[in-house]
Amino acid sequence: DYVTNKYGEDHVAQIITFGTMAAKAAIRDVGRVMGMSYSAVDSIAKLIPKNPKITLKEAFEKNKQLPELYNSDAEVRKLIDTSNAVEGKPRHASTHAAGVVITDKPVSEYVPLYRNGDIISTQFTMTTLEELGLLKMDFLGLRTLTVIKDAIKLSGCDIDIENIAFDDEEVYKMIGNGDTDGVFQLESGGMKKFMRELKPHSIEDITAGISLYRPGPMDSIPTYIENKNNKDKVTYLHPYLEPILNVTYGCIVYQEQVMEIVRKLAGFSMGQADQVRRAMSKKKEKDMLKAKHDFLYGNETAPGAIKLGIDEVTATKIIDRMMDFAKYAFNKSHAAAYAVVAYRTAYLKCHYPVYFMAALLSSFIDNTDKITEYIEICKKLGIEVIKPDVNESIDVFSVNDKKIRIGLVSVKNVGRTFVNDLIKEREDNGFFRDFKDFCKRMTKYSTVNKRAVECLIKSGAFDSLGELRINMLQTYERTLEICQSENRSMVDGQVSFFGEAEEREFSYFNTSVQQKELSLQVRLNLEKEVMGFYVSGHPLDNYINLFKDKVNADTYDIRNADTDDSELTDGSSVTVAAVLEEKKVMMTKSRKEMLTGKISDRRGSTEILIFPNVFEKVRNELNEGSVVILYGKVNIRGEKPPVLLCEKVVSLDSSTGQKLYIRFRNDDEELYSKMLEVLKNNKGNVPVVLYYENSKVSKMATRDNWVRPTDSLLKELSDIFGSENIKLKK
Repeated sequence: DYVTNKYGEDHVAQIITFGTMAAKAAIRDVGRVMGMSYSAVDSIAKLIPKNPKITLKEAFEKNKQLPELYNSDAEVRKLIDTSNAVEGKPRHASTHAAGVVITDKPVSEYVPLYRNGDIISTQFTMTTLEELGLLKMDFLGLRTLTVIKDAIKLSGCDIDIENIAFDDEEVYKMIGNGDTDGVFQLESGGMKKFMRELKPHSIEDITAGISLYRPGPMDSIPTYIENKNNKDKVTYLHPYLEPILNVTYGCIVYQEQVMEIVRKLAGFSMGQADQVRRAMSKKKEKDMLKAKHDFLYGNETAPGAIKLGIDEVTATKIIDRMMDFAKYAFNKSHAAAYAVVAYRTAYLKCHYPVYFMAALLSSFIDNTDKITEYIEICKKLGIEVIKPDVNESIDVFSVNDKKIRIGLVSVKNVGRTFVNDLIKEREDNGFFRDFKDFCKRMTKYSTVNKRAVECLIKSGAFDSLGELRINMLQTYERTLEICQSENRSMVDGQVSFFGEAEEREFSYFNTSVQQKELSLQVRLNLEKEVMGFYVSGHPLDNYINLFKDKVNADTYDIRNADTDDSELTDGSSVTVAAVLEEKKVMMTKSRKEMLTGKISDRRGSTEILIFPNVFEKVRNELNEGSVVILYGKVNIRGEKPPVLLCEKVVSLDSSTGQKLYIRFRNDDEELYSKMLEVLKNNKGNVPVVLYYENSKVSKMATRDNWVRPTDSLLKELSDIFGSENIKLKK
């Protein structure tokens, strides 16, 4: 927007990019066009190693199964030959993430343009634009910069983040321990492991870490770590290399090092050195061969390494190793800038963790999986995340008394305009005294509606007003209607003719009438319904002892199984404990029922598939909200997110084969009603047996009244009937 306003709309354009056929994508697309079965194509695509830049040729060298299949199966040979032909070809057009062209004359006088929705971009890619001599700027918007700014603002401290020292031992200790969740560039599983091995002690180490942790340079990570920890083992092919490579313990890591080597050892100018860097980073074979020749033997402007006194064998080893590394070498100035941002976020997390995590959560306010993940990390850090509150919350996450308060915008159907009105009312006229006071004062704003108020009640945002959610849920509609009616009938300076009658009617809907509050399980379900995550607890809390020794993965692991740093691969066996959040029964081609669904735990959610042979054994135990242990295999599906293929499912609600026995008197109708209410709020798969004390008769409760035998349910029933009358046994 800035450059468009400054230089004119017709002088600025974004840049086209062409999504090309990578190795796996080529196999999948060609297989589909050839009419091959999904499973056959999928099995071949999965033989290609997990690396977005790998070619089919490289895959053949790394996985011997591919050439074996190629030579033994004619259909596979045709698939791979065709895929080879289309590999690297454009597949679709999209817009460069950050590139913008700025021209002195209208852009259309230089290059053809392309419309992609509302975006105008060039029809030429960035490489062509650079060759044409046009100015390409990269505007990189980082969420992390906003997180840093917001964390400092929340802290209220005078933190000069631009000038913090880079020698804070506590920060490096935290990074070296792998405690880098939320830290820019360092929070992936693989990077955490790398940092634990690297034990960085300087900004140079972090810069190198960011540069090395990519396909290609990763191969030299063991050497880098070994040399860092044993500096006496570092060797150089020539003494001239030491001042250039000592900062990276003898490894070539940066493009700038490549430039310095060709200047120092072969007499290249800065301009020539940059041409070598460019040729190597762009993998231009012809230019690289010329650079090698010029490095060894010189050209019209540079003497070359041999003339400068380096023997040909050593010089050849140096240029060969350099060309090997330079294909992947990173731009150090870029890596250093990233390392500075990484260090700053680590500094804030280390010294101001509550404010940093609150800012981080706010940046993901529309991503419930991320919020769930970071709330769990807050718990590990000893930071409590508390419910939204109409008197304390702002729009986003904030900090109250060293606790993180959830923002009101996190609640469904509560828009920012309504939240702004609520905050204004609170600032102008003080805190809301009770639910009725809230309704009276807020109904004068047009942004208020029943759905928003209902969702606020379910989220627990009114709990601090001392009123029960069950009462408010029963009365909020009528209360709002009366308040809106009263506001409409009141004009400045006038008193309602029916004021007293309305006040009497209003008192009838008084939310302070005492009832039994909703059970914890119901409150949790309501929180999940309106916020997408649990706050007051988690359904898994009551079952930890039943599954803690069984599970070896969680939904986050499965969801990210297709990333480069995941320890899981296609077909990995996992055991997960989770809540069945959504389920859909489908019919297979053979007219058998199977289940597709979504499970969730403390780190987010993921998809599952339960095939007919497994589903028929557990179908009666799988309800939405059931707590289950799932045994199965990870299935990586190309462009779709990974899914868990379940081989065995155990419902923790009924896995023990237990029954719940309740003993009470036949004639106590009040207790009977209370019991039914409690059972209704704790639905599950464990049968309930009622023992009527007077008549000495036992009866099995109907299926609708079976329960989930949590600790909170047993306590609730014990409070009503006495613990001696409640038994959970086989």
